[in-house]
Amino acid sequence: MNEHGSITQGLSPRRKAYDITMRTLLYASAVLICALLVFLIGYILYRGIPSLSWQFLTSEESVIKDIEGILPAILNTVYVIIATLIFILPLGVGSAIYLTEYATNKRLVAVIEFATETLSGMPSIIFALVGVIVFCELFGLGISLIAGAFSLVMMTLPTVIRTTQESLKTVPQSYREGSLALGSGKWHMIRTVVLPSSVDGIVTGCILAIGRIVGESAILMFTAGMSMFMQNYGSSVTEFFKNLFDSSGATLTVALYVYAKEQGEFGVAFAIAAILMVLAFLINLSASLVSKYYGRKNRIG
Repeated sequence: MNEHGSITQGLSPRRKAYDITMRTLLYASAVLICALLVFLIGYILYRGIPSLSWQFLTSEESVIKDIEGILPAILNTVYVIIATLIFILPLGVGSAIYLTEYATNKRLVAVIEFATETLSGMPSIIFALVGVIVFCELFGLGISLIAGAFSLVMMTLPTVIRTTQESLKTVPQSYREGSLALGSGKWHMIRTVVLPSSVDGIVTGCILAIGRIVGESAILMFTAGMSMFMQNYGSSVTEFFKNLFDSSGATLTVALYVYAKEQGEFGVAFAIAAILMVLAFLINLSASLVSKYYGRKNRIG
């Protein structure tokens, strides 16, 4: 007799019926969720793969030449990711280090933590509205990639702060005390002991932030524009930052909306959806592998 059978043997008939019913509902829910997931993935791949080609990935849309391409959207997505990470990595990690290691006013820290948790769950359309008013209008950036990147910084910064904070809190206090007892300064202790011990959570949080950036559409539709044409990206770092202010364009998620809603090209839209689905899988897989790698490394160390 299995373990579950031995547990339910002494139960009343009513309790046994309740247990069987709940287990049946649990298994049915699991099967239903898996079936829906398989159907969703299969349907997107079935509709999207026929439209995928090397030309589709490496060319620009042209009505005259009857060419459909998403290279501008891919480059805009990479552009926005890089620009956003430049700001959220130092700001997010630095803020988390200060709140965890330096801040002494516990009440203020609790208020800031509550605020970041609230902002993490706020609908993205609110960040889009703030981005349009503050960055596009008040700061005079207009509809541009940099305005979209700044708006994404507002959205993803609370997530990076909270994940980094929780990762720093997992480092045993004895590590800090031992380092300080050996004569290390505060910053030297953080840099050589705390950060290496919590790097898995920090990197995982940043990777998941990238996933949220890739999947965002509402903010970028309002702040970065919906242009489907190639921008002048430049070939140097100076031109890169200059074009952030001068260029506007659609990312992959915005391009999906444009093709599906504005142009009615559902085959192309499903192809972009398949690309986004693969990107989401790779991002989550990377986060899992990084977490396991650094966790194993810390255990060995």
